[in-house]
Order: sequence, then structure tokens, then C-alpha cells
Amino acid sequence: MQGLNITKVEEKIVKINSETCKHQPVYFGAININLNERTIGSVDVWRCGLCKKKFCEEKQLGIDSITEIVGMPKIEPDEKWCVIVSKFQTGKDKWKLTKIKESGTINFETVDEKIIELKVKNFKIEDDHHWSFLIDDHIGRAVEI
Repeated sequence: MQGLNITKVEEKIVKINSETCKHQPVYFGAININLNERTIGSVDVWRCGLCKKKFCEEKQLGIDSITEIVGMPKIEPDEKWCVIVSKFQTGKDKWKLTKIKESGTINFETVDEKIIELKVKNFKIEDDHHWSFLIDDHIGRAVEI
């Protein structure tokens, strides 16, 4: 009679390829962007329930315009979501949600519509006039810029 109450559970770990997944995004959290202790915007983070890939949306307070991307924006496997902060810009133009690679350069559009090249190392902007932070490190928090 020993072992009657023992059940064998067989675990199957199935890894889903995030590039071929038919994503089922669910709300995961947010990051508030604060300036002088006042919220000026936020980043909503969504995560696929199947493959766990994250998607982000930028929300600027007072801006009701429709984004140019319909649906969840795409991100490559070698990229991460980040916010780039300009030390010279003000208000809504002070920050921007973007995708960043581990190293290299990234093109950044300034308010006066100039494209500048920023150096990236270890998923961080290396520039005297800009800085960045990764979304993954701040979900559920407020970041003072």
C-alpha cells in the first residue's frame, strides 16, 4: 500500500522563440518619469504571457497625439528598452523612450530636428549632454530626471 498517494509530475519546459511567438501581451508595470518631484510622463511596460518578451509605450502628460506605431513596437533580441535624457532640453523634450544595443552608437533627434550620434557602452549612453537608464532596472518605480 505504500506509494498510493504519490503522484509523479513530469515537467516539460518549453522554450518559446520570442521572434516567432504570437505575442499575448499583458500589462506588466510602469515607470514614472519625474522632474522636480512632479510626474511629467511614464513608460508603460507590457510582457508577453508566452515568451516573456517586453514591449514599451511612452506616455507624455498633456500629449494626446496618436503614436506612429500601431500595436506593440518591435524590438530586436540584441536590444533593450531605455530612456535617453537630455541635460539641455526641458519639459516633454527632456526624455525619450528608445531601444539601445550593448555597444556602438545610436542616432538621437534633438528638438530642433538635428540628428546627433551618441556613443553607447554596456547599454548606457556615454555623453556629456545625455544620460540613459534601462527600463528593466526601474519597473514599478519613479525616476527623477
